[in-house]
Amino acid sequence: MGDVFKVGIVGAGNMGSGVAQKMAQEGLDVVLVDIADEYLQKGMKNIKQTLQQGIERKIFTADQVEKILSRIKGSTSLDDLADRNLVLEAVFENETVKGEVFSSLDGICPPDTVLATNTSSFRVLDLARYTNYRDRVIGMHYFYHPAMNRLLEIVCHEGTSQETLQKALLVSKLHGKTAIVVKDSPGFAVNRFFIPWYVEAIRILEEGTANIPTIEEAAKKAFKIGMGPFELINVTGVPIAYHSAVVLGKEIGPFYDAPELLKKQFEAKENWDLSGEVDESKLQLITDRLYATAIGVASDLVEEEVATIEDTDRGAKIGLRWRFGPFELANRIGIDQAYRIVSEMSERHSDFKISGLLKTQYQKKEPFIFKYVDVELKDGLAYITINRPEAMNALNPQVVDQLAHEFKRSVNNPDVKGIVFKTAGKEFVAGADIGFFVKNIKADNFEDIYEFTRQGHELLKEIEESPKPTVALLDGLSLGGGSELALACQAIVATKDGSLGFPETGIGIYPGLGGMYRLARHLGPELAKYYVFTGKALRARDALALGIITRLVDLQEVEETLAELIEVGGLDKYRNRDIPAEYSQLKEACSKENVKRLLKGEPPQGVDQELAAKTARIVSKKAPLALKKADELIDAQIKADTSQAIELELNRLQEIFSTEDALAGLQAPPGRPPEYQGR
Repeated sequence: MGDVFKVGIVGAGNMGSGVAQKMAQEGLDVVLVDIADEYLQKGMKNIKQTLQQGIERKIFTADQVEKILSRIKGSTSLDDLADRNLVLEAVFENETVKGEVFSSLDGICPPDTVLATNTSSFRVLDLARYTNYRDRVIGMHYFYHPAMNRLLEIVCHEGTSQETLQKALLVSKLHGKTAIVVKDSPGFAVNRFFIPWYVEAIRILEEGTANIPTIEEAAKKAFKIGMGPFELINVTGVPIAYHSAVVLGKEIGPFYDAPELLKKQFEAKENWDLSGEVDESKLQLITDRLYATAIGVASDLVEEEVATIEDTDRGAKIGLRWRFGPFELANRIGIDQAYRIVSEMSERHSDFKISGLLKTQYQKKEPFIFKYVDVELKDGLAYITINRPEAMNALNPQVVDQLAHEFKRSVNNPDVKGIVFKTAGKEFVAGADIGFFVKNIKADNFEDIYEFTRQGHELLKEIEESPKPTVALLDGLSLGGGSELALACQAIVATKDGSLGFPETGIGIYPGLGGMYRLARHLGPELAKYYVFTGKALRARDALALGIITRLVDLQEVEETLAELIEVGGLDKYRNRDIPAEYSQLKEACSKENVKRLLKGEPPQGVDQELAAKTARIVSKKAPLALKKADELIDAQIKADTSQAIELELNRLQEIFSTEDALAGLQAPPGRPPEYQGR
């Protein structure tokens, strides 16, 4: 495929230009095509305006924007897409128009070019029929605004090849999207429950049950969202809402169809009037009906194997920005209550049935269980994936339990030659789930914190000492427990986006899963203290230079590199190495004498003055008790073996989590540490 993945976008409207912008932002080579230069110029104007806003918000520099724009070539000829690895059509939502684009591309692009559609209304298979190579056709359904919304539905029709799917997943990863793979079905996953959700809100208005402000207030409170259904429709457009409901109604049934009131609003070419008073007495009734719609429809689509419960919830949280997905909502209100309100909805609508999935859960009287860890066996390698991107793949007891289970199965599987730990989404693992710690500290329940940490230690020790090679694929931000998971593996393969960081002393605690011990074994105690005290990120190139990372590769080279590493074997991560001279100043900044100075609020001596001042300033904002304990532990652990090092950390755990600083730090908003009191 070459060093840079080449993509083409057909259609320079809001969606097409937004996708082109995002792909170019992430370094892809983009050709943007439309039928006339005026449409191209309009699309480029939209891109430039959005990027200018990014400059004003200090997201981009002017130089970065110039480089982004240089990666986008405009054209009015489909022939300019002949060398593309993937072409996405994002033209007007008309099957004939889309089909004609695919038919033309079929004759221009070689058979290994992936042809993707951004349709939200039509079956992907129906569009694939316009081509001679149906196996290379796939759906890639973006959500507005595609340069900012991270969700991407990847839609496989019955003839989509595995190679096509893998290329689509690679492109998704390359431009920072969180992909969920769904079946070719009306509405796919997210629109399948989102459209009837706003349709039900309109029915409530149409019936005279409540006014718009009341429905808006109920929806915002119930789903923890900034805009209710009517404001959302105003923003995205009444015509889109109307046509989407009509299409889904034709495909599935009357429950999904556009109410007469929505049709009238569409014909009037007007937005909804959001003014008026809120009737608090109606909020629960509205909440129940909207919950019932979301939970009932989501249960249906999962039963039909359109998507998993995890991906359905993920779609709601990432794509729609709901606080909780339909299945989490069912668990929160209780399965009995969820079943009751869905039953009432089924009585109201003859074509709204209670799914067997929900009935079974109701009969079991148990909440839905979510699977956060997936495993794929490919060419002798077990790829264990933490799939919780909506929470930045944070570790909690359920994730650790599932990781341990799948790791043990992989070790015991004779077909597995090596084990790779990877994650879904843009981040690797952003540490442990802070909410878990806060909840248990407030409940004075240290036992659960201790047990979770102990189990984490046991798992990481088994990973480090595994009889089968273990490799972390570090492709994104890694913090705290995520960095400790990576360090526990026998090797780390990273992309340029990979990084390791230990922010714990900034939130009132110390790294608690062996990260200090393993980092010190790599770098020595002084550099380990520098990175733990400051929380400074170790970028992939720095970690490679320091010998922590085994290989630094492009994303397209990952599988080949992993196979080679596993085949060679004999991974020795703690091998002797020389620390490059450029890190000597950082090492000296955290020598024994300088650590004493830093803990007293003084700058280190014997180093560059600017570095000394900066290090002292950073450390002064950390929790003093956490710094002190980290210092003591690193000194003690450097003389210990792994088992002893683990016990040293566990023995100090209650001390640190019992401090006022720990609770204050764990509850503080990101990037705004409290003024620690040292108690």
